Amino acid sequence: MVHVIKNIKRPTPEVVKAFSLLASATIHEASGKKGYIDCDIKPITKGLKVCGPALTVQCAPGDNIMLHKALEQAKPGDVIVANVGGGYKYGYFGDLMATSAIARGVGGLCIDGCIRDSAEIIESGFPVFARGFCIRGTKKGTIGLINYPTVFGEQTIFPGDLIFGDDDGLVVVRLDECTEVLEKAEARVRKEVEKEKVLKTGVSSIEFNKLGPILEDAGLIEERIAK
Repeated sequence: MVHVIKNIKRPTPEVVKAFSLLASATIHEASGKKGYIDCDIKPITKGLKVCGPALTVQCAPGDNIMLHKALEQAKPGDVIVANVGGGYKYGYFGDLMATSAIARGVGGLCIDGCIRDSAEIIESGFPVFARGFCIRGTKKGTIGLINYPTVFGEQTIFPGDLIFGDDDGLVVVRLDECTEVLEKAEARVRKEVEKEKVLKTGVSSIEFNKLGPILEDAGLIEERIAK
């Protein structure tokens, strides 16, 4: 069996750059409310953003050797997406690995587990999304998989899918849907700019979004105030 697949398709740099200007919630809505990744996997500090093709990694619980291999295999801009087999409470990734990732141009790490050396990694600016922090060390020796489909945060992630994350969370867009979702997301942004202009005039969101009939149909009763 081949454990490491090297040749995968990726979204174009132009598509990745365009997505990087968006927000996770916008992308999720434009996808038809698809692609949500478990919100327990969070940025390790405010202001981080990841956007790039997924390089998927399957690690054995408590073992990070495949993460080291992923750092070797990643192309510039790739976002490493790592499943740790349910062994969440280990520090799979530390400051020296972040140093290597930055030097090699890796776009970020999204891991369904914990990291350590958080202060140093935050200071480095390398974007990491994780379940938390844990000082517990890992072993190195159990072979896993690179660039195979993997379950990550309630989603099946395929190598080359676009991974996007910001302060609000993570979302995945299928590689073959990137162009369509990008067009819808950009259209949504333009529409929201126009909505913002109207709401700034003081119009209520109930009135603007025509939500009154929905509330009436649901049985909403308001207190009547005597004039």
